[in-house]
Amino acid sequence: MTETNPTSQTNERQPQKESLWANLLLNIVIPTLILTKLSGDDWLGTKWAIVIALIFPLAYGLRDLTQSGKVNFFSALGIISILLTGGISLLELDAQYIAIKEAAIPGLLGIATVASLYTRWPLVKTLLYNDRILDTEKIARTLAVNGNQTAFERTLQQASWMIACSFFLSSALNYILAKLLLQSPPGTEAFNEELGKMTALSFPVIALPATIILMLVLFFLFRRIGKLTGLKLEEIMVQQ
Repeated sequence: MTETNPTSQTNERQPQKESLWANLLLNIVIPTLILTKLSGDDWLGTKWAIVIALIFPLAYGLRDLTQSGKVNFFSALGIISILLTGGISLLELDAQYIAIKEAAIPGLLGIATVASLYTRWPLVKTLLYNDRILDTEKIARTLAVNGNQTAFERTLQQASWMIACSFFLSSALNYILAKLLLQSPPGTEAFNEELGKMTALSFPVIALPATIILMLVLFFLFRRIGKLTGLKLEEIMVQQ
């Protein structure tokens, strides 16, 4: 009889951790350099520069989907966003369509977050309150013992509204950034350089504030769980 190793089985089930450096390199740094430095006729040209620049974040998103083994809503939305940016740029449509697209996607996520409160699957549980981060079974048992389920549901609603506000903030910042930077006609080297600058600035101007807000929401959620359950942080976190 072959003996199985529980540790190896556990490791097989655990998804690989996302590399922050790979994320930044493939989604921001490489596309920015291609668009700003290689869009001239002496290099790739405007159209090929856009195609090659977008291949990197597109490949990263597809890799995330294949590794997870299931369709991740946020990854799928990111891929759609990349394809829309490429399509609008290659068809040389007015740059305002990119600004609208940039605002629409996080705006729709904010609306979806609020709408999910009225379903059995609120998005806050996908983003923050899930069994990859927290021992949700232990938390649920302790909440039931303490009679604090209703108070905790209110906490999840408050956290959902905070997350929705972070998406709405991203929507507004996306639109403003695109309108300020995309001034040249599509199909020109200047437009590609502006698109590259927008990609580079998207992290400090948009992603960073949204990430800070999400961290504050997570801190709020941890604090409320501790208060309602009496458990310490190390008792509710999933042991890695």
